[in-house]
Amino acid sequence: MATRKLEKPEWQRYFDWVSTSTLGQRAEIEVASLEIGAQVEAEWLPILGLVYDPQDDLLEVVLEGVDHLVRKPREIYVDEGIAGLESLMVVDADGVRQILRLRDPLMLPAPSTAAP
Repeated sequence: MATRKLEKPEWQRYFDWVSTSTLGQRAEIEVASLEIGAQVEAEWLPILGLVYDPQDDLLEVVLEGVDHLVRKPREIYVDEGIAGLESLMVVDADGVRQILRLRDPLMLPAPSTAAP
């Protein structure tokens, strides 16, 4: 894995690309701060999209049944491996860390249609 910091001018373009390439993968969201400790907000739900809106300075992570908003992100770090994005960490204006971990969906063989 290679961790790198994304610079703010590349956030919108990066998340537009990531949103299409991660569709269908599953993700977990963990929120961590000194006040609340580490708490899991979502566990391995399908990703529907990741969008950065520069006008509102808002990062939106949409999972099935969860719409996670990060207002005024201050720093974004991504871990990229051979298969692409593996995780990202967003630090908001209050110093709260939002960690998104990704994994590929489990590939199962198609069910048999033959009667037993």
